[in-house]
This record gives sequence, structure tokens and C-alpha cells, in this order.
Amino acid sequence: MDEPYWKGKHFSFFQNKECEFFPCHKGIDREQFNCLFCYCPLYALGEKCGGNPVFLENGIKDCSCCILPHKPDNYGYVTEHLGQN
Repeated sequence: MDEPYWKGKHFSFFQNKECEFFPCHKGIDREQFNCLFCYCPLYALGEKCGGNPVFLENGIKDCSCCILPHKPDNYGYVTEHLGQN
């Protein structure tokens, strides 16, 4: 199977090790942590985002335990789902 066009490209991965919050989520090796989608563009999809958010009693979506946009292999997933609702 062919690799996706974005695999191994610089535009699909970014790290900001100088960020005061790096890494902001646990569960990913620091060297593999992708900061490109620091603020997840799938947030507005609510439950349909594909991650594992928790909805608080007040209705706010808490993504603090979600690592979906920070895994390098999920670049394609995120970009394919942009613009969906």
C-alpha cells in the first residue's frame, strides 16, 4: 500500500519544545508529539470529532485526555474531517 502524500513531509508535523505546556497531553512519546493542531480544528464537531472528549455537566467539551490530533499518523484524519459538521 502506498504511503499518503503527506507522510514524512515537514508540513504535517511540528513541535514546539519551548512551549510552557509541552507536551500538553500524556500518552505520546515526546519525540512523536505533534503540536501542529495545538488547538484541535475538530473541536466544533462535538461528539463526531473521533477523539475521546468528555462533556462536562455544563456542556463544555473537555479534550484534555484526547491525543488524536497530536499523533503524527493522524494528520490525514484531521485534514479529511475539516469542514464536516
